[in-house]
Amino acid sequence: MKKQLVSLMVAVFSLNTAQAELVEKTVTYEKDGVTMEGFHVYDDSVSGKLPAVLVIHQWMGLSDNEKQRARMLAQMGCNVFAADIYGKGVRPENAANAGKLAGKFKSDRALYRSRLMAGLEVLKKDERTDETKMAAIGYCFGGTGVLELARAGAPLAGVVSFHGGLDAVDGLAAKTDGVKSKVLVLHGADDSYVPAAQVAAFQKEFTDAKADWQMVFYSGAVHAFTQKSAGDDPLKGVAYNATADRRSWQAMKFFFMETLGLTSLKIGRPRVIPPPKPE
Repeated sequence: MKKQLVSLMVAVFSLNTAQAELVEKTVTYEKDGVTMEGFHVYDDSVSGKLPAVLVIHQWMGLSDNEKQRARMLAQMGCNVFAADIYGKGVRPENAANAGKLAGKFKSDRALYRSRLMAGLEVLKKDERTDETKMAAIGYCFGGTGVLELARAGAPLAGVVSFHGGLDAVDGLAAKTDGVKSKVLVLHGADDSYVPAAQVAAFQKEFTDAKADWQMVFYSGAVHAFTQKSAGDDPLKGVAYNATADRRSWQAMKFFFMETLGLTSLKIGRPRVIPPPKPE
């Protein structure tokens, strides 16, 4: 019995040490003559086609925060691509510049959709991607972006907007039977950047489009509640909220269990089975 126990413990140890690490790559791609630079990450211990997730950044551009979220998704067994909407090397130095740059795309939704679709195409063409199980998540500016993908009828199983803008542009609102993806909006109940009228308009827009949508409000949370760089003073209108951050990520996980067919909240890593107790 002791020999069997030792052999089993060695096997478990070997399983852990053989566990692959995440593979990370910088990916350059082009759209309309503009070069973008995205971030691709996956777990090469998971074989075959994978559920795939597109990540869209906040108004400061593709940052370490989106890359970390991409890694977390990869640890769940997903093939993940964090897109670059602004272009290679284009990263605002401050909030004022970020507002101007984000405003350029928010005021030209056709351009925004073009850049979003370019990132989605990179993910779709990757050999690891299961095209029947693709989704997108986005933060603030990116939260607005994933809703644009839904409005445009992108072939996604689901989209998740974290504290994103909810407004539509005339002529580009969601149309009846045009939304192919299920929609989850994770929203700060005290978000002054998204007034109640905009929330109501979003709900009516997606209801009229016969979309499968749901919206979760987090009490005490303001805009940018998942962003640690936002600080901790909600009176400024933007602030990190650890509780809302944790709860919203968990809500996204359950949403992906349904839309992407994930069988657990964390897949892709070998399960360690404890050795039996000695008789």
